[in-house]
Amino acid sequence: MSTPSPALLIIDMFTLFDFPDAHRVKPGALRAARHIARLARHFRQRSLPVIHANDNFANWQMDFKELVAACLATEGASSAIAKRLSPEQGDYFVLKPKHSAFLATPLTVLLAKLGVNELVVCGMTAESCVAATCFDSNAREYDTVVIREAVAGIGSQKTTALRLLQDSKAADVLRLATYLAR
Repeated sequence: MSTPSPALLIIDMFTLFDFPDAHRVKPGALRAARHIARLARHFRQRSLPVIHANDNFANWQMDFKELVAACLATEGASSAIAKRLSPEQGDYFVLKPKHSAFLATPLTVLLAKLGVNELVVCGMTAESCVAATCFDSNAREYDTVVIREAVAGIGSQKTTALRLLQDSKAADVLRLATYLAR
């Protein structure tokens, strides 16, 4: 077994919450953002990669910095999360067109250039983009870890998705304290 060379992958945390069931995701996203910020600090303090993978609100003329600015310009959960998770110098960005952060993005090339063999996944939602990314990560033979408290989702759907990831061995689903103690 090789020595872990991890990267933190933060999925879809910059959002305007203008999608179906957004009102059900917001409270969990706000909670997850606190834990993601802690994880990001952990990674940055160790000079490990922090990668933001986000959709582009179906605006194909918007870049990542404009996406963050749009969230910061709103009120409520979008702005609160964007302030807490604003990218820092040295962070990486991948805009994704669909659910998986791997589908039609340069993520695989970026991870190879960074020498990553372990992907620590967080963000939203567990039952959609997080799950799709974890299955694709596993198919590409990355050791994949999901941090339970750093993932937002909708109630039992989140629970089911995390259980499926763990049971299928697509990802290890760990508590934040357990991961940080490694």
